[in-house]
Amino acid sequence: MMQQTVPNTVFERIRNDIGQNDVVLYMKGTAVFPQCGFSAAVVQILSQLGVKFKDINVLEDNEIRQGIKEFMNWPTIPQLYVKGEFVGGCDIVREMYATGELQDLLAAKDISFNQAA
Repeated sequence: MMQQTVPNTVFERIRNDIGQNDVVLYMKGTAVFPQCGFSAAVVQILSQLGVKFKDINVLEDNEIRQGIKEFMNWPTIPQLYVKGEFVGGCDIVREMYATGELQDLLAAKDISFNQAA
């Protein structure tokens, strides 16, 4: 078990964000101005699907940047959450989009998206 190095309040903030928003992307930069290629790739997929999502810029908050990695024990950013459930990072999201799994997940979770994308 990994030693927790961030305060519990950070995990509470993360739980609140993913609990209060249907789709949350923890990313470097913002949806309008992604600051890494992997974050930009996930934003592009979500935008292509027309999915409304909350973007959280980990570069603005070191506690969140570290905390989100420890929250799911997933070392990389971006991280996508749908209805409180961790979906994955860039490679997983890209693969799920290509196979249609992401669209199936969104439909199963009642998230509206552009079916034609």
